[in-house]
Amino acid sequence: MNASKPIVGVLLAGGQSRRMGGGDKALRPLGGKPLLAHVVARLKPQVAGMIINANGEASRFAAFDLPVVADNIAGFAGPLAGVHAGLSWVKANRPGIDHVVTVAADTPFFPTDLVQQFLAMQKDQSTLLVARSEEGLHPVIGLWPVAFVTVLEDSLKRGERKASDWVKSQGAVEVFFPKVEIGGRLIDPFFNINQPEELTEADALLKRRESRVRPSPGGDG
Repeated sequence: MNASKPIVGVLLAGGQSRRMGGGDKALRPLGGKPLLAHVVARLKPQVAGMIINANGEASRFAAFDLPVVADNIAGFAGPLAGVHAGLSWVKANRPGIDHVVTVAADTPFFPTDLVQQFLAMQKDQSTLLVARSEEGLHPVIGLWPVAFVTVLEDSLKRGERKASDWVKSQGAVEVFFPKVEIGGRLIDPFFNINQPEELTEADALLKRRESRVRPSPGGDG
């Protein structure tokens, strides 16, 4: 598969963040900047462009200078609705792009070669690929053919919501990603931040990583 083919990244930030106490989880501070900023920085070198899927007032993401696309399916239909919104936007606005990669906006440590690994495992242009790790299946971390927009829309309109069941029903190929080392600790590459204590844990991991790479005082650098 051509690893240089253009891919658009869809950052899924449309959740209601109930376990974080509401509000925009993606804008919570992590390591001195918004959580979403870490995700943007990690994905940007891997794609030809990015959009943010989020509902509500788009201006709150203005600092990222990226298109903000709301769900087309009403009623907070879950992450599949966010995927659908991304696919729909790319189909309408980027006619030369035939695949998107989706990443949850609360996963700041996903692999820096995520797209490359997906493309390496793609045997057919029509194949849907999703991530798996030791923690299990991550159905909204995936490489999606834009052509899936129609079947996904039909499924959402029928009331289908569970992402793991849906991707399996479509014959998705699961791509395994091993643990990654952050701050001297091996963690799941799709460590996601759902609760305040997980945000605290992620912050500690980042601080440990920075302290390990920072030259010691008086050293030769």
